Amino acid sequence: MAANLIDGKAIAATIREEVAAEVSKLKEEGISPKLAVVLVGDDPASVVYANSKKNAGTKLGFEFELFHLPGSTQEEEVIALIEKLNGDETVHGIMVELPLPKHISKERVMKTVSPLKDVDGVHPINRGYILSGEEGLFPATPESCIEVIKRSGLPIAGKHAVIVGRGETVGKPLVFMILKENATVTVCHSRTPDLAYHTRQADILIAAVGKAKMIKADMIKPGAVVVDAGINEIDGGICGDVDFEAAKEVAGWITPVPGGVGSLTTALIYRNVLKGIRLQRQQQ
Repeated sequence: MAANLIDGKAIAATIREEVAAEVSKLKEEGISPKLAVVLVGDDPASVVYANSKKNAGTKLGFEFELFHLPGSTQEEEVIALIEKLNGDETVHGIMVELPLPKHISKERVMKTVSPLKDVDGVHPINRGYILSGEEGLFPATPESCIEVIKRSGLPIAGKHAVIVGRGETVGKPLVFMILKENATVTVCHSRTPDLAYHTRQADILIAAVGKAKMIKADMIKPGAVVVDAGINEIDGGICGDVDFEAAKEVAGWITPVPGGVGSLTTALIYRNVLKGIRLQRQQQ
């Protein structure tokens, strides 16, 4: 029996409706939520992402400003711009598009962004809040993994969640975010012997390793929830870390790629802008 499909696009549409409603309320209070995006250089993918964020934000009622700097811009100039945006009360969220040119320190730039405006959830303080369980701004992709499960009406508490991948972007933050939902968590990675042994124990299996179709059908516990956070280019198309066609015959619930986890990320970034506004108000 084929798995139930978790429709990321439909879930994203619901989140966008919630976000747009909150934007309308803020505007009635005289607050116009604004996201500032800093782009250094002309990386083609980054330009596309920045423009797609602008289009998505405009539809939701956000103000949007793109600071597109030449690739030759010096690190100190980028940091000065971010510090200016930190102090600008009309800017509620700041996002730095990656990759940055090689002569600019990603770590130093990311640390400069105010934790209260860090909609990507990459500042060390926000990473610390993930570990401590305090409220902060958290990265969109791990949040998306949890949202697709919860909004499908599937329980997390008491379930055995196996995460394949320990990357800084998805795997590591997801460990503590799903632990907060009271799952029992196992983390697997490239040094894990007999990976399939572990994945077959999972009630919830999350793939975030960046290797096309790595998770095969015989690695999945029958009836498990399978969340694919991978995105890989193959044969001119896009696929996830899960061998979807085979896996859907074993899993109980499964996310497709595309149309799954990735569908939510932009909506969750804008939801983080709104969360940032709440956190900023608490600091006043």
